[in-house]
Amino acid sequence: MELIDSHTHLDFPDFDADRSALLAESRALGVRRMVVLGVHEGNWQRVWDLVQSDADLYAAFGLHPVYFDQHRPEDLSALGDWLTRLRGHRQLCAVGEIGLDYFIETLDRERQQALFEAQLQLAADFELPALIHVRRSHAAVISTLKRFKLKRAGIIHAFAGSREEAREYIKLGFKLGLGGAPTWPQALRMHRVIAQLPLESIVLETDSPDMAPAMFPGQRNSPAHLPAICEVLAELMSITTQQLARQSTANIEELFDWH
Repeated sequence: MELIDSHTHLDFPDFDADRSALLAESRALGVRRMVVLGVHEGNWQRVWDLVQSDADLYAAFGLHPVYFDQHRPEDLSALGDWLTRLRGHRQLCAVGEIGLDYFIETLDRERQQALFEAQLQLAADFELPALIHVRRSHAAVISTLKRFKLKRAGIIHAFAGSREEAREYIKLGFKLGLGGAPTWPQALRMHRVIAQLPLESIVLETDSPDMAPAMFPGQRNSPAHLPAICEVLAELMSITTQQLARQSTANIEELFDWH
C-alpha cells in the first residue's frame, strides 16, 4: 500500500529531535511522499531546506491566516519572489497554506480576505494549486473561489463541511483533505458526509504535528499515522483500505501533476 501525506508541517520544531527516524518509519509503513507547507515568511527557508534534503518531499509556500500578526506587508511580494525563483522546480507543488479562519474571532476578516485573494491571484498567475485552510468560513471561501476559478484548483484542507459545501468545492475542481478529525467517534456529522463523498474527490493528510487521530489521542501527529487514518476512513466509506489508499494517491498525483 502506497500513501502520500498531502499536508504536513514536518519543518516544525516538534520534529527536530527525531525527524529522520520518523521519515524512515513513515516510509516503512508505505507513506512514500509528503507535502510540507509554509505558513509565514520566517519558515519558508526552513521548509525549502528540508525538502531539498529529501527527493520525496514537496513544498508549498503561503501566508497562513492564523499567523496574521507575523505577516508584514512586504511578505506578499516576497512570496511572489519565492514562486518566481522556484518556478518549474520539481519539488514546488502549490501555494499554501492560505485561507480564511473565522474560528479565531480576533483575526480581522477584511484583512484576511485581502491576503487570501492576493495569494489566490499568485496561484492563478503561477498556475499552481492552492492548499486552503477553512475554519467556520466555508461560505466566504466558496464565494471567493467562484470568482477566481483557478485552473488547477487545489485542496480544501481538513474538510469538515456539509454535503452541500463539499458539492460546491468539487464543482470548482477542488479535492477534499481528510485526516485525523473524522476518526473520532463523536464526529458523527462528518461520518455521514464522508460516507457520501465521491472517491475521486478525496485526498488523505495528517496536518502533523496537529490533529492527531482517535487511535493516538494526545500524541504528536505524524505521517506515520496516515495508514491508520486511511484504515478508519475506508471503514466509514465502506471500502477497503487499499481502495482508499490507491484512489487518494491517484488523486494527489493528478492534482500535482506527478506522473
